[in-house]
Amino acid sequence: MTFSQQGIPLISDDRSGSELFEEFAACARLAAAEVHCVASLAEAQALVRRLIAEIPVRRVLAAPCPLYAQLQLDTLFLDEQIPVSRTAAEIAAHAPTADLGITGVEFGVAETGSVLLLATSAESRLASSLPPVHLALLRRSHVLAGMAEAIDAIAPTFDRGCLTFITGPSRTADIERVLTIGVHGPSRLVILAVADTCVGGDE
Repeated sequence: MTFSQQGIPLISDDRSGSELFEEFAACARLAAAEVHCVASLAEAQALVRRLIAEIPVRRVLAAPCPLYAQLQLDTLFLDEQIPVSRTAAEIAAHAPTADLGITGVEFGVAETGSVLLLATSAESRLASSLPPVHLALLRRSHVLAGMAEAIDAIAPTFDRGCLTFITGPSRTADIERVLTIGVHGPSRLVILAVADTCVGGDE
């Protein structure tokens, strides 16, 4: 059995993890998310370096997350001389001007291409919703088949916090039924799916 970063047991159907991930990635891309899978620390850091150069990034909001630490992203941003806001006070102060928000996500949902953000603190909510680009860190093996499995996984332990299913970048069609990206939140959702071989298996 595998567990999410908040300790939620993840039990899915009989399909393989690889099949579920490919289905998840395809659906996520249909919703305009960018999905990248990495198998090593070097690959993960190279992808993040490309992303911060492309945006370009001048400040990062980083919510507490095991994968963030395991990928040694603080060291990467220090090397690039990019300031990182980590505490609630720092994130609140710099949220309006940050270029990139980073959070961990509990799992992906194959049938919709969504990721689940279980934000028990303001840091995760701000980092995922205010910067124009949201980088979501996901373990590749943490994909469930559908929304029913997702609710079943969450229900036994969830008792507080903000539960958010994120499907692609922020969008609205309120104005004359014209779809507009990035009005109420990030205009880009980048999902970095990390193989277990990159950071070790579940405990």
